[in-house]
Amino acid sequence: MSPTTLAPGLSDEQRDFVEAIRDFAKREAGTQEQRERLTEHYSELHNRELASKLAELGWLGASAPESYGGTGGGITDACLFLEEAFRGLLPVAGYPVTLITAGAVGKFGSEEQKQAIIGGMCEGRVNAIAMSEPEAGSDVGNLSCKADKSNGGWVLNGQKTWISAAHIADHILTIVRSDNSGSKHEGLTMFLVPTDAEGVEINPIETMGGKEVNDVFFTDCYLEDSTVMGEVGGAWLQLMSGLNVERLIIAANALGVAQRAFDDVLAYIKEREQFGRPIGSFQVLRHRIADLATEIECTRLLTYDVARKVDADPQQMLPREASMAKLKATEVVKRVALEGMQMMGGYGYATEYDMERHVRSALVMPIYGGTNEIQREIISKTYGL
Repeated sequence: MSPTTLAPGLSDEQRDFVEAIRDFAKREAGTQEQRERLTEHYSELHNRELASKLAELGWLGASAPESYGGTGGGITDACLFLEEAFRGLLPVAGYPVTLITAGAVGKFGSEEQKQAIIGGMCEGRVNAIAMSEPEAGSDVGNLSCKADKSNGGWVLNGQKTWISAAHIADHILTIVRSDNSGSKHEGLTMFLVPTDAEGVEINPIETMGGKEVNDVFFTDCYLEDSTVMGEVGGAWLQLMSGLNVERLIIAANALGVAQRAFDDVLAYIKEREQFGRPIGSFQVLRHRIADLATEIECTRLLTYDVARKVDADPQQMLPREASMAKLKATEVVKRVALEGMQMMGGYGYATEYDMERHVRSALVMPIYGGTNEIQREIISKTYGL
């Protein structure tokens, strides 16, 4: 393995894990024909059959930290899996959001909820998390989707939007307003909502990236008390406790796509000839490659450094470091993909090659999981500004 494409300080077991994932990706999704089939002509971002194969190998459980109910050594192992899965173009886009959901359930869920969510994740099943609403994106606390007590349970009404993987999920961990008497960060409660519950409607939102996000509507959706996750009214603190991991998961995804885009453009410029020699021999492209390789390696060092800090103390909040990792990785993947397209010229824009799909994957990453403008706000506030 090239030292520029391997996280630093790995154990022998982790190196073997990375090698195994790479071999699997090459075998299962190593050709365009395989990837086109697995994604239904690049419209579906998650393939259930492939996820089941990964589950059978034990890798989905092994990629989840023990604190989540998995068998992995920590969030570092999760980042290794995600980086290599996305680098290998494995269509398992439902797994990252499932891992985020499992993290919350592992900390605050009942034993029954853990069995359903974490057990399901280890079997290759998908779960989603719903925060955003039409009037609550970056302002996460401004929620109007509500839950009212009724007949010994709760009734949900309202809309969630931009919900990743809801259309393929078994459950949606939904944050709603259960009490209007306090501040906007008070009176929020998490519910683990089965997607087949009466009163749940899921409508996909068509995007340039394919089928990935959805509108979710709740109309008089009755839920038993057992669907409450954690404390009634305690969702805000529960949500904040998982932001380190959410941002690291996004960073690892972005790192994997960035590395793949880099690998693809490097291979192309070594072979493509103009003016009688490979275009990679021209200084302008050599220097671009040098800059991109340096940026990717900086991103890798930052991501895994933060991951190890989280593993050392899973309870500590790392708002600056986690936001830096998400910010850096998602800006770098956008740069690598766009510059890769530019270096490949018209072929970078053609669907014959993967680069245009790398661009579409990269462009949304600075937006979801907290926009990069919000990440910059968080980072600046940690410096007293």
